[in-house]
Amino acid sequence: MADVTCLGILVADVIGKPVEALPERGKLMLVDRMELHGGGCANNTGIALAKIGIKTAVIGKVGNDGFGDFMVNSLTRNGVDCAGVVRDDEVATSATMVVVHGDGERSFIHYLGANAVLTDADVNYDVVKSSRILHIAGTFLMPSFDGEPTARVLKKAKEMGVTTALDTAWDSRGNWMKLLETCLPYVDYAVPSIEEARMVTGKYEPCDVAGVLMDKGVGTVALKMGDQGCYIRSKDVELRIPIYRVDAVDATGAGDAFAAGFLAGLANGWDLERTGKFANATGAFCVTAIGATTGIKDQTTIEAFIAMQEAGPAPQCGCG
Repeated sequence: MADVTCLGILVADVIGKPVEALPERGKLMLVDRMELHGGGCANNTGIALAKIGIKTAVIGKVGNDGFGDFMVNSLTRNGVDCAGVVRDDEVATSATMVVVHGDGERSFIHYLGANAVLTDADVNYDVVKSSRILHIAGTFLMPSFDGEPTARVLKKAKEMGVTTALDTAWDSRGNWMKLLETCLPYVDYAVPSIEEARMVTGKYEPCDVAGVLMDKGVGTVALKMGDQGCYIRSKDVELRIPIYRVDAVDATGAGDAFAAGFLAGLANGWDLERTGKFANATGAFCVTAIGATTGIKDQTTIEAFIAMQEAGPAPQCGCG
């Protein structure tokens, strides 16, 4: 039994660096480093949860290929249950070529692959039912799963007594609320970035953004607000929780790390203030090392960091 199951995108990231310009047609160029990493929202959030110490499972789809083997092996090695990961013989594993320029800026070439054909028919409901929390990781990046299929899965999970959560990604197709609205009545906790939530709701202020999502059915909204920390609103609670200052090295996966910290708080039965602080701290640990999950530590280490940094209770704020 998993405390949290993350359902969403799984991506193999091939990273080359440094690259100042692409080679001419037919020419070869050497780089100093070429690395293969696991990526994607479900992968990053799932591994971060497992490293924190939360029993975690992942549901997703990869190809029956080398990248797929790598993804499953990486998740398993990090203690994540992969019983819900489907292997597809007809499509290759989703992958991204990440070109890192000399100044650290990155360019991306992405293949949607198996993530594009993940559907609700691929969901292993035995895994869902045995979980306490189902987290949808990467909404807007799964064209065959976004919208009505996601809503069906969330609805069925709630009927099973499972708590639901949802995180978004940037919607390059521009569908935003059109795709998400049908899902919101079945979302107990929404944890989008403020930028994505503004696009979904058409509102700007965090209070108004959260209000729209709650009016559509979401129970609690936790907005990731970058260097402003996070904003959390439920029916009875409204909080702004500042970030913890650290020396940032790489922001890759910081949003997924925040989601993992938030889900860990829910799994532990904490109140929203403690949960938000832990989520911020998990995001802070993430950016201190290169890679989406490299910097994540166990729960005891993160809580010790919070205790050292603690400056008092999170400020209350009035809406309206």
